[in-house]
Amino acid sequence: MVTAVVGANWGDEGKGKITDMLAEKADIIVRFQGGANAGHTIVNNYGRFALHTLPSGVFYDHTTSVIGNGVALNVPKLFGEIKEVEAGGVPTPKIKVSDRAQMVMSYHILFDEYEEERLSGKAFGSTKSGIAPFYSDKYAKIGIQVSELQDMEALREKVEGICEKKNVLLEHLYHKPLLKVDDIMEELASYKAMLEPYVDDVSLYLWNAMKEGKNILLEGQLGTMKDPDHGIYPMVTSSHTLASFGAVGAGVPPYEIKRIVVVTKAYSSAVGAGEFVSEIFGDEAEELRKRGGDKGEYGATTGRPRRMGWYDTVASKYGCRLQGATEVVMTVLDALSYLDEIPVCTGYEIDGVVTEDFPTTALLKKAKPVLTVLPGWKTDIRGIRNYEELPAECRNYIEFIEEKIGFPIKMVSNGPGREDIIYRK
Repeated sequence: MVTAVVGANWGDEGKGKITDMLAEKADIIVRFQGGANAGHTIVNNYGRFALHTLPSGVFYDHTTSVIGNGVALNVPKLFGEIKEVEAGGVPTPKIKVSDRAQMVMSYHILFDEYEEERLSGKAFGSTKSGIAPFYSDKYAKIGIQVSELQDMEALREKVEGICEKKNVLLEHLYHKPLLKVDDIMEELASYKAMLEPYVDDVSLYLWNAMKEGKNILLEGQLGTMKDPDHGIYPMVTSSHTLASFGAVGAGVPPYEIKRIVVVTKAYSSAVGAGEFVSEIFGDEAEELRKRGGDKGEYGATTGRPRRMGWYDTVASKYGCRLQGATEVVMTVLDALSYLDEIPVCTGYEIDGVVTEDFPTTALLKKAKPVLTVLPGWKTDIRGIRNYEELPAECRNYIEFIEEKIGFPIKMVSNGPGREDIIYRK
């Protein structure tokens, strides 16, 4: 069976923990989109890890970790992570890299930095990981696929064309040093040496695994609000963050994805610019930021403090619908235990009219949150494993949100550890 783990919101929902947990019963875990621009924080028996490219199920020695064709592959970052997990005592992971994946080049990262610098106050809040330039090149058909490393002579001719095109921009738009063909070929030769033992026809490998009845887990990056079509465009990422793209980004038939586990946080958080209707500020935001996550709400990749907000049922209902949720997981519920009252955003007021349906960005810019205030539970809920043992106010909070979003919340995470999870019937 194929299961997808994806985010309902802006990313940072706690997908890494859920993938790590579900991987116990998986044979193969596949990253199917995105790059090293966002990370998953994992806390398990080996310690605390921030992964950016490796799938979050890499900590089990019975699993194979796959980098799918839809991933923006930063080769040095991938191998840095492999060394990091091995140094933490994790068994050497079994890894396969799709021969159809494309590589993030050093010049993609430079162009990302130059463009943010050029835009200045109008910048998109990029992590400067080269993601937008990478995907731009991919769809302009001047990206470099892993399979192309097999013929370095033909690749050199392609690189000459890439340099010719990009050097015009470097000289006349950015006023920066020009690219040199020899430098890029040297970079590619090093990537070839690193990747050679791991490259495989991943879609064929997954097809055979499905025929053998293996359990496959697809791991998404970021969440619905960052999808370039369905998110808060233009403040989005450059790859599709939806479970439906898992079929494309891994190379599996869409009908094979039987289970879609959509992760949502018990409050809202976001890294980067863009519309965020339920956002809170000042001391109120800082208090929630300090108590949230494993060690506070800071980006796993950037270290930037996350923007904070109350739970948004409008955005989450939309996010779960677009993902096609078969079930929902609510994470970091324990972070709210200090509050006397907990506001929930249950509608958007736009030009005097209240809606519970998520609008396009132009309307989103005008939206004001409509809040419903629920009583808090004011007691530590960590360590509870039985749903019925949660305080009544806590259960009421979960069930209120479940009713509003219209999808079943089947798991609740009440701590950072793999075992800190409550299963609901």
